[in-house]
Parts: sequence; structure tokens; C-alpha cells
Amino acid sequence: MSIPGLLETERLLLRPTSEDDAPFLFYLMNSPKWLKFIGNREITSFEKARNYILQRIQPQQQRQGFGSFTVIRKADGKKMGTCGLYHREGLTAPDIGYALLPKFEHRGYAFEAAQKILETGFETFRLQQIFAITMPGNNASQRLLEKLGLKLNGMFLLPGDQEASCLFRLTQTDWVSTHHPKLLLHPPGL
Repeated sequence: MSIPGLLETERLLLRPTSEDDAPFLFYLMNSPKWLKFIGNREITSFEKARNYILQRIQPQQQRQGFGSFTVIRKADGKKMGTCGLYHREGLTAPDIGYALLPKFEHRGYAFEAAQKILETGFETFRLQQIFAITMPGNNASQRLLEKLGLKLNGMFLLPGDQEASCLFRLTQTDWVSTHHPKLLLHPPGL
């Protein structure tokens, strides 16, 4: 299965993360909130960022058909962050993840990008559910997930982690009822 090409929203372009994004990814993965809430991936150079893309991001894109997208502002072409669906060990379905550079936060960009990724997951890949994981203290991310329609589903200990994370979940049925309620009344083909 191949990853979709360019995705578009009113203000954003989302394109599969590629080698060209290595310098940008270096800065993003070393931003204070990434280090605090996502974790230190030991990306200490542009070359390590490039290797991370080649060894972690692109294989998942090729294997799963989904993965990391670089979020770009249409108005000026600035790379702002990443958003995507990721396969995580221990989860039965992909989880959505997102991160923006600090100067682009609090403007609705993460919501806009994440909503497009959820739409792609449910409508293109026909996923039955999508998870999200946040650290207990990441209140801003939890509020965003709730605004997107995900519901807290308990706590989850990722393999290798010492502390449990908050596990959120959105089902395809809940997505359809929110975004396409007429389909529930008149399913296609009936």
C-alpha cells in the first residue's frame, strides 16, 4: 500500500516526510515540548535526522501506507511541524501524533492537520479505530484530542516506558456519526 501524496486543508499542505526534511526535523525533535512530551530520540545532527527518516519514517510509510507528514503553511511555504498515523508496538491500531515548532502553536494548525489525518485514516485507509497517546501532564494535547473527538480510554504503558500514558481512542463509527451523519441513516448500497 502506498502512502497518499499531498494532502491539503484550507491553510495547510501535508506531504509525506522525506530526506529533504532532515534539517527541519532536527530542530523540531530538539524543541523543548518535543523533548518533554515525546522524548529524546538522540537526534544530535542533521545526519542523524536524515538517518531517522530513512530508517524509521520511510520504512513505515512503505510498509503501512501511512506515517509522518510534514505540515507546511500554504501562505509562505514554512515547514511548521509533523502530523501522522504511526504504528506503535503494543497497540492494535495506529495512533495519531503531531508536533509543531513553538512559534506556530496556538493558531489552530495542529487541529487542522490532525483532522485531515483522521479523515485520511478513516476514509482512505478504512481504519476501524485510531488511538492517541499523551503524557499525563500534556494538558494542551489532551484538550486537542478531545476537540478532535477522541475519548480517554484509560492509561497505557508503552513497551520500554517507565510511566503510563493517557490512551485516547476514536472509532470509525464515532467519526462517521460526527462528520457524515447521513451515512448512518442511509448507508451506501442499501
